[in-house]
Amino acid sequence: MKSLLLSFLICFSITTIFAQNQGDSLRINEQEYLEMRGLNVMLAHDFYPESHQGGVGIIQNGIRVATNGDLRLEPTPGQWQPVPKVGERVVDREKNEISVKMAYPDEAKNRTGFNPIEYPDLEFSYNLKIIPQGKSFKIVVDLDEPLPEEWIGKVGMNIEFFPGYLFGKSYYMDNEFGLFNRQANGPGSYDDENEYQISPMATGQKLVIAPGTPRQTLKIENLKGNTLELIDGRAQHSNGWFVVRSLVPSGATKNAVEWLITPNTLEDYTYDPVVQISQVGYHPVQEKIAVIETDQNDTDLKKAKLLRVNNEGGFSEIISENPSEWGEFLRYKYYQLDFTKIEEPGMYIIKYGDYTTETFQISKNVYKREVWQPTLEYFLPVQMCHMLVNDRYKIWHGRCHLDDARMAPIDTNHFDGYLQGPETLTSFEPGEHVPGLDAGGWHDAGDYDLRIESQASTIQGLSHIYEIFQEDYDNTTINQETKTVDILQPDGKPDFLQQIEHGTIHIVNGYKSLGRFYRGVIVPTLDQYVLLGDPVNHSDGEIYKETSTSKEIPLGQEGAPDDRWVFTEENPRRELQSAAALAATYRTLKDFNSELAEDALDIAKKTWENTSTDNPVHKLSLSVELFRSTSEAKYQEFITENTEIFSENIAQTGWVLAPVFDEIQDENFRNKIKASVENYYQEVEKLGAQTPYGMPYTPDIWGAGWGIQNFGMKQYFLHTAFPEIFPKKYMLNALNFVLGTHPGVNTSSFASGVGSRSLTQAYGTNRGDFSFTPGGIGSGTALIRPDFPELLEWPFLWQQTEYVLGGGTTDYLFLVLAADKLLNE
Repeated sequence: MKSLLLSFLICFSITTIFAQNQGDSLRINEQEYLEMRGLNVMLAHDFYPESHQGGVGIIQNGIRVATNGDLRLEPTPGQWQPVPKVGERVVDREKNEISVKMAYPDEAKNRTGFNPIEYPDLEFSYNLKIIPQGKSFKIVVDLDEPLPEEWIGKVGMNIEFFPGYLFGKSYYMDNEFGLFNRQANGPGSYDDENEYQISPMATGQKLVIAPGTPRQTLKIENLKGNTLELIDGRAQHSNGWFVVRSLVPSGATKNAVEWLITPNTLEDYTYDPVVQISQVGYHPVQEKIAVIETDQNDTDLKKAKLLRVNNEGGFSEIISENPSEWGEFLRYKYYQLDFTKIEEPGMYIIKYGDYTTETFQISKNVYKREVWQPTLEYFLPVQMCHMLVNDRYKIWHGRCHLDDARMAPIDTNHFDGYLQGPETLTSFEPGEHVPGLDAGGWHDAGDYDLRIESQASTIQGLSHIYEIFQEDYDNTTINQETKTVDILQPDGKPDFLQQIEHGTIHIVNGYKSLGRFYRGVIVPTLDQYVLLGDPVNHSDGEIYKETSTSKEIPLGQEGAPDDRWVFTEENPRRELQSAAALAATYRTLKDFNSELAEDALDIAKKTWENTSTDNPVHKLSLSVELFRSTSEAKYQEFITENTEIFSENIAQTGWVLAPVFDEIQDENFRNKIKASVENYYQEVEKLGAQTPYGMPYTPDIWGAGWGIQNFGMKQYFLHTAFPEIFPKKYMLNALNFVLGTHPGVNTSSFASGVGSRSLTQAYGTNRGDFSFTPGGIGSGTALIRPDFPELLEWPFLWQQTEYVLGGGTTDYLFLVLAADKLLNE
């Protein structure tokens, strides 16, 4: 018995010590990253280094402070500069290290792919390792072979630190010290490649970041001979971060780079609870659930309190109760406060411990004003191409791109995903001016190009909105003759119809000139593409008439070939979808601009007749829109003839078929589609149960906001066509998600300027001013793999805050108007 008792005590002591050490030192967890309380170190879970996700990443005391720890060929690399090829992550628990094989070049990106990169004539491979050392960790680089001598002094180990957390904070490099400034400051000089490089802020062997801020204090020691450099990456690229770098020494292979990094962790760090709500509020009769996000180590369950804001100051306690436990999701534990029963109109807040939400409303008019209007009266006008956009004392931009557009050179793989094949597919020669493209259209996102899919889906979405909700809101003057827009100046015409007209003009004009749909219109050079500010400065506004295939653009010269390029392609799926958009606009424009409407319908009909596809699903939307616009039997026949394949793909087709379901009386069609819809609802229920938001959250690289609001838009059509099967719950959950009920500490509404808290730094055309465009809808909370949701207050992260046209805009408008309509019926 004594021996058994002694063995038990020894085992208990070892177990206790191990449990304590789990919080006191880094260990490799089941998700294959280093973890201790208050610190996570990832290696190659994300690989999107062109937008600051990749390599070694550090999450310190609940915030992502550093990323892109890896070998790079430039001191401060930008978006289109070489990145290594990433191999498989290897976890060696015996050696207590995580490693990944990396190599230059990456053949999948070298002058090919969606965003091609030009790699230099350099081939080498290496192992990148992270090794826990108590509360510190090592970064070690082992090269397979020494670098060529001509690359010594150019290849270095980089890691990037997020500027937004560092402004105004200090650093020490050995005995040097300084501040992290809000703007990049010189001096600088030009390197051997004639590229401007800023002088390092400091050099030395040991760097301490934010020594006066315990939550962010972090030490980097270079254990090898070369010095550390602290460099401001924003000097060369506006979207750069602060970079810590050391060069790979000549002849080095094993332990070519060896850093020891010690992030300070707060004692017994626990993530502070966050309460996530719609920043706009709720209709009295809708489901109202606040989501409470807590640390998995947080066992102190508190009362959640709903307080009503009194009309003379102060609060009245309406609810005080323990929230119900939902369970674990990502890295957090979740609770919910259901206050659906509260219907009294007024302003409210929710308190949980020390956390207090922003003020939100409960009102039957919650969605009637200041929720969808900013998108229609600010964002869409600001994005309008070929127009001067006035806004009281401000001009958003001048009459831009009036020299549109020249036929793109053949065999061109453009850096932003446009590919021109060996022919122009038109009567135009490469470099020749294509008339008609100097009117209509919207800048897609912050890069000013006009993609056919974004233009088409915008006019189709706006047409559905106007057709269903008949919203004649007018607060903008749009004059196509003078190419002038005046924001907050009514002109007696419905803004929705004027915006539909604007997008349709560009697509129809392009089709008439080219004899087909264009692929897109975009600036030819990277210098033009990255321009921030007024797009009128992209070009000289004068049509360049000389035919030329030259890709060298002498910018800044009068009469220079700086005009944008128009691309074409063979893409039946995209052509059919573009034609579907034109067929939809016919119904909304026929009484507003009959000539344009007839042109749109004619193009849609021609496309239906002349475009072949092996997949009937690709032709479904066009068939439905033409059937609704013409009532011609052949479009209905196509739909019923392909019942089987449409029923098998109901997640894609159900919402498209919904508007015509009651008009099609074919018994086989109705039975099969309805049965598939019933089965699909079971899938939706399962998806809704995956997260505490009643909504799937599965982002890829980008935030999931656009996909979620697109899912919600489709739910409206399914609910209205099949109300006995689909409730409106999931549509409203999607809207709540976009308006603030989403993971992470930043509970902002993704719609800028909408709600009590919203994205006020976003990746729009004015991102260089650290500002936003009201009514723009950001991509939303991204997932830093494998389990960290993040929405940074920073305007240069397109995968979190970029605005886009298409469904990224129209699905939001649709959701808000749909919620108002359904909840007030």
